[in-house]
Amino acid sequence: MAIIAIGQQTGSRGVELGQLAATRLGYKFVGGSELVEEASRRFGVTREQLQVFDERQPHFWERFRTDHERLFAVLRAVVLKEMAADRVVIVGRSLVPMILPAGTIGAMRVRAVGMPSARVSQVEEEDKLDRPAAERRVRDSDREMRARAQTLLGLDIEDPSHYSLVLNTSVLSLDTLADALASCARQLDAAGGIDAAHSMRDLALSAQVRATLLSHPKIGHAHIDVQCARGVVTLSGAGLVPPWDSLVQGVVSQLEGVTSIEIAVEQPPIPPAA
Repeated sequence: MAIIAIGQQTGSRGVELGQLAATRLGYKFVGGSELVEEASRRFGVTREQLQVFDERQPHFWERFRTDHERLFAVLRAVVLKEMAADRVVIVGRSLVPMILPAGTIGAMRVRAVGMPSARVSQVEEEDKLDRPAAERRVRDSDREMRARAQTLLGLDIEDPSHYSLVLNTSVLSLDTLADALASCARQLDAAGGIDAAHSMRDLALSAQVRATLLSHPKIGHAHIDVQCARGVVTLSGAGLVPPWDSLVQGVVSQLEGVTSIEIAVEQPPIPPAA
């Protein structure tokens, strides 16, 4: 298996880089529009809602902050499902690499960066903005994406230690960087194994279950722990008692990849004696 998850600074041409690398490798390419389409189809999330995680749309964060847990769960579910399919290059949001667990065998986190002046020029050209507006777009996007990652994940997306590779598209050509990515992916593909593939599928299925439960109008944010192993889903939580256990089981059983469901009811703590 080989998975390349690319996050990008605004104007760093990460999408173009990902497309070139996918073409060289013969891998599937998944961009932001595909992620939004899949999220809408499966979870009823609109493009505007998912723009809360889009680095090219500053100021959406405040509008949807109260629902950020569900929206991020949906994004995570969609991204991990694509990753579980193997041999894929995913580019879109700066949070995408962070969804890939650190140290995943056969996978790498990548960040596309660039010099501020080059990024501003790129945004100026792509979005047909004047120079001051493009500068504001780049500055606001960088600030907001960093704040969102800190809020949602408790980490700094600018810290290079989170990535396998940090690629400066202002210094080297996209062709050169795509060749480097393809070379790394081929080595990762050779090193991956069946156990790594099963682990990724379990992680993806767990994310599907969590996002589905969060999106259900009667279940929502109920505390339910989800564990998956080779298609067996284990659910636990103090609230999983009749009739809620049947409702949850019915919802989860409809998901692709679920072979069986086990419910472990958590017993509430015994209050201390008076």
